[in-house]
Amino acid sequence: MTKLEPVFEALRRVKRELGSKTALIGFCGAPWTVATYMVAGHGTPDQAPARMMAYRHPDAFAKVIDAIVDNSIRYLLGQLRAGADALQIFDTWAGVLPPREFARWSIEPTKRIVAGVRSQIPDAKIIGFPRGAGALLPSYIEATGVDAVSIDWTTEPSLIRDKVQNRVAVQGNLDPLALIAGGAALDRAVDDVLTNFAGGRLIFNLGHGIQPETPIPHVEQMIRRVRGNGART
Repeated sequence: MTKLEPVFEALRRVKRELGSKTALIGFCGAPWTVATYMVAGHGTPDQAPARMMAYRHPDAFAKVIDAIVDNSIRYLLGQLRAGADALQIFDTWAGVLPPREFARWSIEPTKRIVAGVRSQIPDAKIIGFPRGAGALLPSYIEATGVDAVSIDWTTEPSLIRDKVQNRVAVQGNLDPLALIAGGAALDRAVDDVLTNFAGGRLIFNLGHGIQPETPIPHVEQMIRRVRGNGART
């Protein structure tokens, strides 16, 4: 039994409890984002330690990325075989990279993960999330072959509608702080997401992870607001 088997068994249990009507999404951190934490040992505001290593010692940094790619493929395949319906690759720190480095350290490793997973499970559905990629999203989509992309709350809506949503589904992009704020501000933020993106393929979601201090009643408010706009989703 591998060290990951307890994780996969937990996934199988969750899948059984969810039933067939609720999708189970597996995930992993993207190689660039995982590497930033490995190099620094903790999160930093701009991930300067990993960026400096990538500039000064690109060959050594590439070996770190390669190891993460290989292990991510095995991890994601295990999740699919345990019952995950789709996968998401989180590149939380993609936005700190300039275009050349974004192509090398975010796009290329993600492309290899997608290809590695689909070499064994060809119909695997994969969502990419290069947070902060902005205008680089179209090139990310074209190169990686993901089925959908998550977008953060700072992304320009017209860019997504014109150059992204006509090619793949989008997921997002409510500001997690709007969810914490609640009230009329939350209603406006929900309506903005639906107005901007519900005309195309949209998975309504946050623009990044939910914060621990988020009040549960605000989550319930958000769900009611989205479902109340059912004619537009």
